[in-house]
Amino acid sequence: MAMGEMAAKANVGEGCDVCAGRTYVIERRGDLAGAKVCACSERCTVCGGKGHVLVEREATFSQKVGSRRYEVLEPCVCTHRRKRVALFNDVGMPGVVAHASFDNYRAFNEAQDRGRGVAMHFAHQYVKGNPSKGFVLSGPVGTGKTHLLASTLAHLVLELGVRTRYVEISLLYATIRRGFQEGKSGGEIIGPLSEVEVLAIDELGKGRGSPFEMETLDELIARRYNARRTTLFATNYSLEPERKSARQAPTGYRSTEDARAAVKETELLRERVGERIYSRLCEMCTFVELPKDTPDRRRTRQEMDTHPSLGAGAPRGPGR
Repeated sequence: MAMGEMAAKANVGEGCDVCAGRTYVIERRGDLAGAKVCACSERCTVCGGKGHVLVEREATFSQKVGSRRYEVLEPCVCTHRRKRVALFNDVGMPGVVAHASFDNYRAFNEAQDRGRGVAMHFAHQYVKGNPSKGFVLSGPVGTGKTHLLASTLAHLVLELGVRTRYVEISLLYATIRRGFQEGKSGGEIIGPLSEVEVLAIDELGKGRGSPFEMETLDELIARRYNARRTTLFATNYSLEPERKSARQAPTGYRSTEDARAAVKETELLRERVGERIYSRLCEMCTFVELPKDTPDRRRTRQEMDTHPSLGAGAPRGPGR
């Protein structure tokens, strides 16, 4: 970190009730989350609005001359801040998780706490420009998987300046189909997602499993796998390697509804994405699976709002 940036970090935004010292604010803008420089940091006290600072360096250019000091112009911390805010606004983060953070994620069980730990460790230990093993979060709906993806990407972009993207897989399929009508190829849309440094793919396994969907997913993951780029995933399907035998009634009779519920309950990500993609996920990512009985926070909140007496003392938790 340059001297100018350290000085700015020490003063700008300190004590601000709006940004809590981060110097930027994340807000919901319709369907998407957006970021902006906080009002407390709009006027830079380091460079006076020039956007660059003069920094002293020391280097040895030759044995004869020896060590020499010199000055160079470098981008000011305010320039980096504006660039990172612009990067965040290109991520495509859902507006519903605009205020998601590691601090406001609430775990109901040990697995959720481990999921938060894995995501937070990944974000805080990530080194820009160096490939890193990603993670897959698996669990029931409403258990905070998207919350953790959003928290991770926000840290990478706004604190480290990493170029990232978020995509919900079924919406990607729909975007490509619309692109076909406009004369675009799937590769034109997948290309930028293949090249971004860190990509988060939500709702992995969702869809009809058509040849088009499977080929699209396979191409995207294959490109990123071959380029050793970091990818994060969230899915509602189990990460178990094998299907567990379904329970049957003592009489051996099972209603159609029972059969459907049993199949849904035992659906595996491996079956949804195929052996080739699943094998690559095993190498690309750390697996974290949340138990099937992990509470759906959205449903719990709705029940508490409908029956206030049920919510006495209940903790607030993650929504997606």
